[in-house]
Amino acid sequence: MADGHPPEDGESEYDWLYGTEHRGIGESPPAAPQDRPRQPSSDPEPTRMLPTMNRSGGGQRPAPAAPPRRPGPAAPNRRRPGRTSGPSRRRVMRWVWLLVLLWIAYLVAVPAWAWTKVHKVDFTPAAGRPADQPGTTYLLVGSDSRAGLTRHQELHLGTGKGVGQRTDTIMLLHTGAGPNLLMSIPRDSSVPIPGHGTDKINAAYAWGGPKLLVKTIEQDTHIRIDDYVEIGFAGFVDVVDAVGGIQICPTQNMNDPLANLHIKKGCQQVNGRVALAYARSRHVSSLGDIDRAKHQREVVSAVGHKAVSPWSVIDPFRYFGLAKATDASLTLGKGTGPIAALKFAWAMTHVSGSNGLTCSVPISDLYVHWDPQRAPRMFKLIRQDRTQDISKNLCSPSGLPGG
Repeated sequence: MADGHPPEDGESEYDWLYGTEHRGIGESPPAAPQDRPRQPSSDPEPTRMLPTMNRSGGGQRPAPAAPPRRPGPAAPNRRRPGRTSGPSRRRVMRWVWLLVLLWIAYLVAVPAWAWTKVHKVDFTPAAGRPADQPGTTYLLVGSDSRAGLTRHQELHLGTGKGVGQRTDTIMLLHTGAGPNLLMSIPRDSSVPIPGHGTDKINAAYAWGGPKLLVKTIEQDTHIRIDDYVEIGFAGFVDVVDAVGGIQICPTQNMNDPLANLHIKKGCQQVNGRVALAYARSRHVSSLGDIDRAKHQREVVSAVGHKAVSPWSVIDPFRYFGLAKATDASLTLGKGTGPIAALKFAWAMTHVSGSNGLTCSVPISDLYVHWDPQRAPRMFKLIRQDRTQDISKNLCSPSGLPGG
């Protein structure tokens, strides 16, 4: 017992703890709750797991178990922003491929349609032509034809009515193993014309059209003309406007009422009307037709660069406008196919700077007589496709020695 005396008969030694008021004499004391056997364990007092203690000194009770989840409707399929499912992505890709195919069809259909509108002309003389030569030589002619112009347009462009048809621009473009060469033949060049004596070279076109002009050039230079390209006033303006204008760089103020030209010196962006006036003006400079030929090469080269720029393909309106402008005013020689025309357009973009040569035919005076020594040497190098050997003395902007 608690006081140290032994228990009496019938008394448990733990009666002092549990009491005897509910126990009869001779009955064993009720088992304490912790003494009752637990099922199914055979150990009367299994080891209890103590809660883990945080080493920092604070106790941490275990989190209560989450209640069981009741079945409910399926949660919506949430996607990350900007991502599409497989079927949606495939639909987008189908539309992309469809647009690409339509764009390719447009790029093919437009020039194919324009090609059917291009005029063709027979430019080859019947006989007496030079033999085939290495490289390719194109004859580029800008005629002063007013065909397609209204009276209002003639006044606006400053072209006048004009009688007959001559060539304001005559150029030879040679491509081959060396640098591309763009050589102007001033229209006032005094040369022998078959059947007509000696006269200005543009008179050959007025008397016999492309055939007589080609025959005259081939006879006087012995250079074989492989392809023929001609464009009129109206077409020239439309082409410049179709490419969004070009940049010109006059070296002086130019006021030429006869060409309807009024511009200041320095590089500037111009439209088709001003570009045409700039290419036709010859009354401002003391070099007259010589300087005009220089302006024409500048304009033609600028048009070529703009025409083959990526924007001519990316912009559908510019692409269509360029095709439409060329179909209405472009004349090609019979036998000149689409590939040859594309090669010509590409070659026109490689005639300036380090990519090529631009100059006038060598002349000996401002009466535009061809230089009897320098001109034949120039023609020979072209015939032999040796443009890399053409010196600055032969290829000068004015055609005059040293200039």
